[in-house]
Amino acid sequence: MKTSLSRREAIVASGAALALMQRLSAADAAASLKGRIHHSVCKWCYGAIPLDDFCKAGKAMGLESVELLNPSDFPTLKKHGLICAMVSNPVIEGLGGIGKAWNRVEHHDRLMMAYEQRIKEVADAGFTNLICLSGNRDGLDDEKGLENCAKGLKRIMATAEKHKVTIAMELLNSRVDHKDYQCDRTEWGVELCKRIGSERFKLLFDIYHMQIMEGDVIRRIRLYKDFIAHYHTGGVPGRNEIDETQELNYPAIMKAIVETGFKGHVAQEFIPKRADKIASLKQGVQICDV
Repeated sequence: MKTSLSRREAIVASGAALALMQRLSAADAAASLKGRIHHSVCKWCYGAIPLDDFCKAGKAMGLESVELLNPSDFPTLKKHGLICAMVSNPVIEGLGGIGKAWNRVEHHDRLMMAYEQRIKEVADAGFTNLICLSGNRDGLDDEKGLENCAKGLKRIMATAEKHKVTIAMELLNSRVDHKDYQCDRTEWGVELCKRIGSERFKLLFDIYHMQIMEGDVIRRIRLYKDFIAHYHTGGVPGRNEIDETQELNYPAIMKAIVETGFKGHVAQEFIPKRADKIASLKQGVQICDV
């Protein structure tokens, strides 16, 4: 009877044990979270860390999602049992990003083609949210911008509804980071939702950006809860860690989000200043886990 392992068998066994330990560690981390907030993170804030390594670290701290990624990244996410809670916007011929997007009718045909393809890719992966942007004003008044955005986005709603994908326009500040961006106020975004009139069009409420533009964050979350599909975090000022070094009370904000009955994801989108970026991310998750 064989009583000892060969070197090869020992390596295989130790590898299997390590994999099991990693899975158990990830399960323990997830179990330690309260479960009332579904946690995600935006990968662009951690650009130097390879996605595979980042997914491992995120899974170990209980994240459910790594987001603002493209379809080419989906296999890596799935390998680690993660989702992409907000898929990145398609950009074609310089269109679809922050500066040039849905508020110009001359962009609509190309954007429609790009978004219809991306909607199908999102649905095929089993994901449900896809970001969109208004574009900059560039002299366009807000009423005309609303009219143009509604006209263009209505053209992709049938596809979004068919595939059960929610298109979420992000609210960004135009004071500090994105000068001239049109969808820079919650009320403007809410009015756009009303004009489009589909359950598959909502807002991405970026807490950092709206603190800069409007403040009054908790009241607005409560007032406009039915129009919000997703949240992003960030410390004000500076867009860094969301701890005591900045002005927002994130535990109170998260409690308000939970009280609205929100079932979507909250994504950390701060830019870590500290050397240990993963430790900053873990801290952010714990702060928001109310």
